[in-house]
Amino acid sequence: MKNTRLPLFAFVFLICMNVFSQEVEKTEETETAIEKVLKNVSLSGSIDTYFRQNLGGPNGEDAIAPNTSFTNQNGFALGMANLVLSFDTEKVGFVADLVVGPRGDEATFNSPFYNNGSSNIINQLYVYWNVTDKLTFTLGNFNTFLGYEVISPVGNFNYSTSYMFSYGPFSHTGIKADYAFNDDWSALFAVMNATDQTESNLNNSYTLGAQIGYKGTYLNFLYGRQGAYVEPTFQVDLTTGFDLTDAFFLGLNSTYNTTENAAFYGVALYPQYSFSDAFALGLRAEYFGEIEGGAGAIGGYDPEGNANVVAFTLTGSYAIGGLTIKPEFRIDTTSEDTFMDSNLDPSKSLSSFVLAAIYSF
Repeated sequence: MKNTRLPLFAFVFLICMNVFSQEVEKTEETETAIEKVLKNVSLSGSIDTYFRQNLGGPNGEDAIAPNTSFTNQNGFALGMANLVLSFDTEKVGFVADLVVGPRGDEATFNSPFYNNGSSNIINQLYVYWNVTDKLTFTLGNFNTFLGYEVISPVGNFNYSTSYMFSYGPFSHTGIKADYAFNDDWSALFAVMNATDQTESNLNNSYTLGAQIGYKGTYLNFLYGRQGAYVEPTFQVDLTTGFDLTDAFFLGLNSTYNTTENAAFYGVALYPQYSFSDAFALGLRAEYFGEIEGGAGAIGGYDPEGNANVVAFTLTGSYAIGGLTIKPEFRIDTTSEDTFMDSNLDPSKSLSSFVLAAIYSF
């Protein structure tokens, strides 16, 4: 009788090896696919915290702060945690930008116009399509294209924010088209919900936006109803900046916003000087005015509802790897009795000191 065990064993062995080889190929293909995906994924973010104390005003339970600063807590306080996940291919991609903390709350959940409910941790959430090398469409929630400053302190030199930033738009939900004519000229056009209205269009009214750019100078426009029972808002805004030398930079922001008879307007200069790769010093000098209480930003008004403020903010910036330490001195002077002094008497001026720490990755 012939011994059939060896051929049978060889046959089974060959089948197992074939199956194993196929599984290895599938695993390698899966790993290759995952690697391709991961090459297009990036993760970044930051956390920030600070200490604040009034120098010419009350602290503790009577502490006050400018209505604008986004840095208005007394003593040691929290800023926000920011996590940005993005996926980018040659043609399409998305960005999910999430924030948690008081600074993020003020720009999302506590927006001047709408309560955004479950979207209060969303700073940005959008998809985009690079139709050509020159044309890109973006759909979703994205930070405003108006103004010089942004929500994340990583993108600003000064830690506290300007009046123009705090009372201009923070973000928009809609669709925009960016077009680059060449290396110098660009344009943007957008159709959006009312300002800072994230989840849905509650009033079934839309805001139009536009931008013209030339070599880092941007002229921005906004027009549309921002509420159910108000006249349309019109805003024009200019941002620009120049490297005057290798170490000296000068930025500029100017804006005008009007709704019927109420309006606010302002201008700010941002000179910054880098003493070394690690240390720089920057000043924000801002003038901000309101007509008939246009933004409700200043807090004190004459009988016609008019007021203005001059604010100087001097900020140092010292970088240690991913950590940036920012000591900051700020003085706000208003045309009306807006603040209180250390004796709790009405005052037109408030000075304060902030020490901020920002870690970015």
